[in-house]
Amino acid sequence: MKKLIALLLAVVMVLGLVACGGEGENNNGGEDTYKVAFILNCSISDGGWGTACYTELVAAVEANPNWEMAYTDNLAQDGYYDAMVAYCNEGFDLIYAPGGEYTDAVLQVANEYPDVAFALLNGGEDTPAAAANGNVSSLLPDAQQIGWIAGALAGLMTETGTVAFIGGMELTTTLGKYEGFVEAAQYVGAQEGKTVTALDAVYANSYDDSAKGIEFANAMMEQGADVFFGDASAIDSGARQAIDEHNTAAGAVEVFDIAQPADYLGQNPCIIGSQVTDNSSLIALSFKAVEEGSFGGEVLYGNLQNGVLSTGALSELVPAEAQEKYNTYIQAMVDGTFMK
Repeated sequence: MKKLIALLLAVVMVLGLVACGGEGENNNGGEDTYKVAFILNCSISDGGWGTACYTELVAAVEANPNWEMAYTDNLAQDGYYDAMVAYCNEGFDLIYAPGGEYTDAVLQVANEYPDVAFALLNGGEDTPAAAANGNVSSLLPDAQQIGWIAGALAGLMTETGTVAFIGGMELTTTLGKYEGFVEAAQYVGAQEGKTVTALDAVYANSYDDSAKGIEFANAMMEQGADVFFGDASAIDSGARQAIDEHNTAAGAVEVFDIAQPADYLGQNPCIIGSQVTDNSSLIALSFKAVEEGSFGGEVLYGNLQNGVLSTGALSELVPAEAQEKYNTYIQAMVDGTFMK
């Protein structure tokens, strides 16, 4: 049954190709062309994680014109395997899955298709070694630093002393972001003479239920939270909707949100800044490894030091003095002296 479904999916997915071609074809100035397939459990138009991951892959493909891409979004968990198998059967060179929640399916398909490369964003450090064919690599942005970037701004901006985190699923990387967020918010708050408390992280067990984000945000605002950070795609969008509605009713922007993983300043009135992850650079490294025949069995790290992580623009709601302090904290993170 799985093979039948995979074959049917293959027919449908061909329609998603940006261009046609495969390894060994010379239709790009004499260079071989390669194909990357992107699978996603949320929407590429969710205004959050899905949008950012899609945009980053498009940027990597545009910067490497010998690569072509296709994608399938809004997949349920039981559809990961079939979607990847369909792309493997279509001759794709690289499968890109943006999250640790795809790990089991990636390893299963990678074991069945030894000649296909698999790049797992936010994959575990031990995941490449678990692939029997050595054809899986983890792309791993520094989760602690991601949390620090948001937490430092939260510590500067909270007035109630209560900050909040909303997650999609309770993954190792998400926990790392939450822990970094909390420790940075508490440290920076203490430097400002504040006692900062973080509410327990909440998880939607989904990435597309915006109503859950509204529910979470309203409940956490009732507990006094005035700065939010999330790792939950459409759930984050729902939370921002609830925050904006609260602020409208209050007649002023008094509850803030810090976005990720792209610069979303201006998307919602409540957004005061963003943590930015340039996953396109990690994807490009995967492209190069596939072309050179050296892909697999490694972890490619991204952090503030190598430019994969950075900050977005800050809102005018962040006072000039706070902006200056924030930039100083970010530089300390780059220098390795933050909280030391």
